[in-house]
Amino acid sequence: MEKAESDTIREIKQITKDPLLLIVILVIMAALIIFILYPLIRVILVSVLPEGKFTLSVLKETVSSWYLRQAFLNSVMMGSLTAFFGALVGFIFAFTITRTNIPLKKFFHLIAIIPIVSPPFIGALSIIMLFGNNGFITWTLLGLKNVKIYGFRGLLFAQVITFFPVAYITLRGVLESISPTLEDAALDLGGSGWKVFSRVTLPLAIPGIASAMLVLFVETLADFGNPLILAGSQFPILSVQAYLQITGMYDLPKGAALAFILLVPSITVFFLQKYWVSRKQYITITGKPTQSNPKIVSPVVKWILFVICLFIALLILLIYITILWGAFAKVWGSDNSLTLAHFRYVFGVGFKAVKDTLIIAGLSTPVAGILGMVIAFLIVRKKFPGKQFMEISSLLSFAVPGTVIGIGYILAFNSRPFLLTGTLLILLLNFIFRYIPVGIQSGTAILRQVDPSIEEAAVDLGADSNKTFRKITLPLMVPAFFSGLIYSFVRAMTAISAAIFLVSTSWNLMTVQIMSEVESGRLGAAASFSVILVLIILVAILLIRKLLSLRYGKLGGTVLKI
Repeated sequence: MEKAESDTIREIKQITKDPLLLIVILVIMAALIIFILYPLIRVILVSVLPEGKFTLSVLKETVSSWYLRQAFLNSVMMGSLTAFFGALVGFIFAFTITRTNIPLKKFFHLIAIIPIVSPPFIGALSIIMLFGNNGFITWTLLGLKNVKIYGFRGLLFAQVITFFPVAYITLRGVLESISPTLEDAALDLGGSGWKVFSRVTLPLAIPGIASAMLVLFVETLADFGNPLILAGSQFPILSVQAYLQITGMYDLPKGAALAFILLVPSITVFFLQKYWVSRKQYITITGKPTQSNPKIVSPVVKWILFVICLFIALLILLIYITILWGAFAKVWGSDNSLTLAHFRYVFGVGFKAVKDTLIIAGLSTPVAGILGMVIAFLIVRKKFPGKQFMEISSLLSFAVPGTVIGIGYILAFNSRPFLLTGTLLILLLNFIFRYIPVGIQSGTAILRQVDPSIEEAAVDLGADSNKTFRKITLPLMVPAFFSGLIYSFVRAMTAISAAIFLVSTSWNLMTVQIMSEVESGRLGAAASFSVILVLIILVAILLIRKLLSLRYGKLGGTVLKI
């Protein structure tokens, strides 16, 4: 105890010698408390203190409702099934690309990451256009009526297609990090391909699979777009019900209670993923070059995997071709002749949403990127009281469902001294603090690989913390910095779950406008907005990669390789 106290006192004395560092730490701590923790606390307080007095009546009423209880069970079930099937599809893609010599690898990789840079509800919109009552396949080709695409089956299909790329990227990295010499040794000892896979490759990949499944569970639990479009009244989902309680019933306490209930499994899984899975990693670094080993896969299995990947890739391609076609079709399902009317509508009536989205994403992205790097630097390189608190609270927003964040911001910033509702600032703050975790995680990973003696040398030569960070540390963190920038920009452009609570007549977003068009039955306009949104994101990513390549050479060429 005495040693801990003396360490704390020593850390405080060290920090006070650098006033700028002290100010930065205090400002970031205050910002994390106000813009991450305070909204969550408000959600909890409003659910148990609806009229200023402690009561569990709102929570009891919420839990006693069969419909809302079913919404919770449906959400957990959908999250679990999406985690399982999404991780399965992601693993098949990752294993096929890293452990076989099939053709079209680059094509499969590209197709697998497209859903990451597009709005999460594009799959749901395309499913309606293909399999709905006026769907191209169900009605135009097969002549089927009253097709039940809404509910469990349609939603599960959309969620797996939407989120499996997250598992693919994680598991590809895991499989590439496994040294093929282990598989070679097992084969040399007489093991069959299946035995090597089941006894060597799969056990080494299990921590990564578990991590991917937990991430998919949280992502699905937090998702709002797909359930709002596809869930329907017969299959309620908790995030949608929380939204409806506030916007439809104007019942803030019950909406807060639903948000609190949604928060519990999300936070539980977040800490499980962070502290349990992270300690269950197998390290197979040998110091030798690693290259995937195709020998463990027989020719028959190789082509089976190829067919599976090809089928999924073509399915994803069909989804995006449908969106593109729908953007040009005059009236989807009845008159598929080509027209530019929907794009004229977007650049006319709907252009304000395009402009607002670009302004909000453009302003929030660099701030989130720089803040993520500063926090990563403080966590890895500095010792100060509250460092663990800073790390956990800064990463917490990654685990909190967007619906909870949106409701929390409404409750927290709807009165003085933080009266921000309806302003540009509340949207910027939401995006900045919601999407800094990726930059922080990338930054900490890179800094832990950089010898701190480089920065210590700069300090010994008379540089203060500010100059050392700008001149030495930040250039070394360029890969993490631009990864954080891209993630923040993509998410700011495609966000819906939290933003739908925060938009106003003054500031709107393309994603919210797309949802509005879908609810109004204007599928062509929704598809046009989606096409423009995806094009903006792809152009932005290419521009950042190009600028980075010009500035940092080969480093820039590899930093943003998704």
